[in-house]
Amino acid sequence: MYMKRKRRVEPFDVVNVVLLGLLGALSVVPFIHVAAKSVSGETAVLSGDVSFWPIGFSLKSLQFVMMQSSFFQSFLNSVFITVLGTLLSLAFTVLAAYPLSKGTLKGKRLILWLYVFCMLFHGGIIPTYMLIKGLGLLNTLWSIIVPTLIIPFNMLVAKTFFEGLPDGLEESAEMDGAGYMRILVSIVLPVSLPMLATLGLFYAVHYWNSFFYPVLFISKPEMKPLQVFLYDMITSTESATGTLSADEAFNLSTEGVRSATIVVSTIPILLVYPFLQKYFVKGLTIGSVKG
Repeated sequence: MYMKRKRRVEPFDVVNVVLLGLLGALSVVPFIHVAAKSVSGETAVLSGDVSFWPIGFSLKSLQFVMMQSSFFQSFLNSVFITVLGTLLSLAFTVLAAYPLSKGTLKGKRLILWLYVFCMLFHGGIIPTYMLIKGLGLLNTLWSIIVPTLIIPFNMLVAKTFFEGLPDGLEESAEMDGAGYMRILVSIVLPVSLPMLATLGLFYAVHYWNSFFYPVLFISKPEMKPLQVFLYDMITSTESATGTLSADEAFNLSTEGVRSATIVVSTIPILLVYPFLQKYFVKGLTIGSVKG
């Protein structure tokens, strides 16, 4: 009778689990603390009694943040930037990476060198501002999307992935007379979903968390994304709560409002992770070693 042998527990595995568990806790614990403060009562927050569980459960801080006149518009701006920016960035990244994965492309070394150079060196704040101003993109949401349509590191990840695909996938289509674009759309992209999902997550987090470019290029309040709204709320919470009545202000604390603002701006992008998690590791590792 066949008996299943127990796998020996290696010390290296134990150390890995412990260290990764500690790192994970260090990442999650601060957010749990902030989330607990965002739904705790004003007295508990001010007295510092809140740790990892709400005390005097209250949604008034969250309601205060979400009822701000500029919150909904800022949220829509961030959604627009994230969705459209991610789709365009994926399209441009694939269109750049796929030709560069082919050895027959003329000037491939020079183009790759330019991408690597751009990854290591930047023009600086003033030249970037002058470029965006010259393009007429100031005070538009495009000023946040256009400068980072292609992130060189992501393009190199996509290029490596395409190079790792079996040559037979495309050879049969070439024999049938399919062109490069037809092969890319009909054959290559359907088997590249792990890579696309991973890079899509990278781009989505990048656009959602955009803060520097909006501060630099956007001055109109109605065009500001959620991260700038978060910054304004954190830096001006006292003045914002000063406009409330005495009864309303009594049930709010500055720290609670700040915590609620952080939670509101973080939860939407966290909801994306469960849908892409199964592709994440595979999308990064597949194609890393060319067969």
